[in-house]
Formats: sequence, C-alpha cells, structure tokens
Amino acid sequence: MKHYELAIKFYKKQGPRHDKALWTIRQKRDKAIKEVDEWESLRDQASSIKDYVINNLKELVDEFITNTKKEGIEIFFAKDATEHNKIIFDLLKEINAKKVVKSKSMLTEECGLNEFLEKEGIEVIDTDLGERIVQLRGEKPSHIVLPAIHTTKEDVAEILGEDNTDPTFLTHKMRKLLREEFLSADVGISGANFLVANRGWAVVCTNEGNADLGAILPKLHIISVGIEKIVPSMQDLGVFLRMLARNATGQKITTYTSIFGKKNNGKRVIILVDNGRFDRLNTEFKETLKCIRCSACLTTCPVFRRSGGHSYRYIIPGPIGSLLAPLVNKEEFADLPFVCTLCGSCDMVCPVKIPFNKQLVNMRRYVNEIPSSKFQVPSKIAEKAMHSPKMFKLFSTILRLTPKPILEYAIKEWSKYKAMPLIPKERFIK
Repeated sequence: MKHYELAIKFYKKQGPRHDKALWTIRQKRDKAIKEVDEWESLRDQASSIKDYVINNLKELVDEFITNTKKEGIEIFFAKDATEHNKIIFDLLKEINAKKVVKSKSMLTEECGLNEFLEKEGIEVIDTDLGERIVQLRGEKPSHIVLPAIHTTKEDVAEILGEDNTDPTFLTHKMRKLLREEFLSADVGISGANFLVANRGWAVVCTNEGNADLGAILPKLHIISVGIEKIVPSMQDLGVFLRMLARNATGQKITTYTSIFGKKNNGKRVIILVDNGRFDRLNTEFKETLKCIRCSACLTTCPVFRRSGGHSYRYIIPGPIGSLLAPLVNKEEFADLPFVCTLCGSCDMVCPVKIPFNKQLVNMRRYVNEIPSSKFQVPSKIAEKAMHSPKMFKLFSTILRLTPKPILEYAIKEWSKYKAMPLIPKERFIK
C-alpha cells in the first residue's frame, strides 16, 4: 500500500485523537523553549557543531575509536546492517546468551536486529514501555520518541489480558513484568544519543531508566550507534542536552542522562555503524546526518499527525523519514517526498536547522517519480500557463467551459483520494 492509502485508513480510525495528542506535545515544546531566551542562538550553535561534524566525520570517528580504546571499551566498526548483526550474534554466541534486554534504538530497528536474533533462537525483550507495547502487538514503532502513540489504554489492557484500563495500573503491571526480564537477561543492548569524540564516552538519554538497567545488570552491555551521533567535546554535548528534551517532549532534560565509559562489573562494547552514512557525505542530502532524532519535525507535521507513522512504511516516519527512506530504497519509498505539503513547520522547529523544505524538493527530483512520462506533457503545459498571465487566463477559461464529467475523467488519478475543488464562476482578475 502507498502512503495515502494507509494514511486514509488510519485517519478514519483514529486520526483526530492522534492529531490532538501530538499537538499537545508540540504545545509543551513551544512552552519549554520560550523559557530559554537564547534558544535561537543555541540552534545556530547546534547547527554549526553538526556542520563541523559532518565535514570532519572520518577524523572524529578515528578520534572516538582511539579514546574509546583508551577508556577500556571494546569497539567494532560495522559497514552495514549485515555486519552489525553478525558482530552482535558473535558476541552473544561467545557467552552462550539466550536472552537480550534491549532499550529503544532506532539504529537496531534500521538493521533489523530483533528479527535476526529471533531467527537465531535468541529471545529479545524490548524494555522501553512504548517499544514493549508495539512488540507485544507485533508492530513497529510509529514515532521515534513516542513509539506507541498510535495505541490507546484499551489496546494496552488487551495485550496484557486485563480489564482495568487505568494507565497507572497498566504501567505498574508492565514494570513488574519487565523487571523480571532484566534480572534474567544475559545481555543488554542499547543505542546512544551522543558519542563524545575527545573522551570516548557514549551518552544515553531516557525517561524510564531501562537503558541504565540494561547497561548495569547483565555482564555484557552492547551499544549500537550510527557514526553521525558523534560530537567533538563535552562542551558541545552541553548544547544538545539543553535542546534535546525540550524539543522532543517539552522537558528541561530527560529524567536519566547517563554517560557510559568502561563497565566495572563486566564488559562493554560499542558498535559504530556506517550503513551508507559515509556515502551520504558526498550527496546533496548530507545535512540529514545532522539530525539528533528529537522528533519535533514529526510532532509538528500536519501530515504525520493525521496519517500516523505506520503509513510511511519506514522505521523513521515524518519529514526526516521522507528524506531517509528513499536513500535506502528509492523505488519502494518514492512516494514519501511528495507526502509533504512544504508548509515549513519542520524547518521552524528543527534544533539543528536541517533545511527540510529544500531537501524534500531535492528528494522529489532525486526519486523522479513525478513527473513520470504520462504527466510530463500536462505538467509542461501547466508550467507555461503559470508563467504567462495570458496563457493562465486562457487556461482558466478552458477549465470553466469543460463539462464536469470530462474534467473529472481527465484528473481521475489526482482526484482518487481528494475531492475536486469547485471552480469559481468568475475570475478574481477581470
């Protein structure tokens, strides 16, 4: 199914509720950033830091690897998802691991780690509350920060086999079940929000503490992270920590901000993953590597709020997903850049100033879905008409004189999921 078919199906079922829930988050975000007088200055600073990172990424990766080894952490580099999954499987096989507790990581979703390990007979338990909900439902996350935002308390009660739909009761029930999983797990796997190049440290920001339990209780802790998450120094880290939670959920800072160095009660491993990121440095889409996954572009997007994350069909939905997905598979996700209305809301909220509108227009050109051969002639005619007042006047006259059934047939593909607009009886300009 294409985006628009899934989007319509979702909107009919729960679009208004989803829209309202995410708009509430957007309002909390707006309130939080107003408390920081220098917010726009921080955005400039964060954007400059990220520009420096993507322009010096190879050197920063080398610096991080060197300092991580000095810290006493074992480190691997994976060129793609297949290599990443094999490295993890080999690490688990070394200790005969049977159960893994995993905290939220979009990188492991990108690499398909859960499915890979389960095929190898290893049990994988997602421990983030939202992630665990969608895992039990057999779904993928629909939002990169609020993975189960598309579900209701009734949905959660159903998967837990409970009649009580009180959110506090359900949270405590899930907490009890997950605590048992932590205590019996062989390995903890997490992502990381940032990597500090000059220290060799990984930084994880959560609100539930599950990443910390997975990092501390099992003897082996594996951190899987994309190379673009590197920041040069602790001073640079401070800029992003002031922005991340405010822009994501309206908090001043996440409940837990943990910095991981050498593991004292076992072994810690970091896997740096490329998976096309170095190649992206040489393209017009390299600025997508600036993303810190705050999710503000999703939460503010009027299309995402009404259509839901699953309609995008990619692990990362919304405006950033519409840029990333076609870079993974141009043919499968060619429709996503055209989902955007180019309203510019994502440009306004992005903490690192990714130029979404410009990038999405470029992506439309990149996928080359529209105009296809059957649209090229009418598109060229429309373009000429838009650039000439005389031709535009002639074109609008022809539209008025064309019988409605013929007009509807001519644009049947366009109007398949849209109502044809009414044509005014009189022109605005005489």
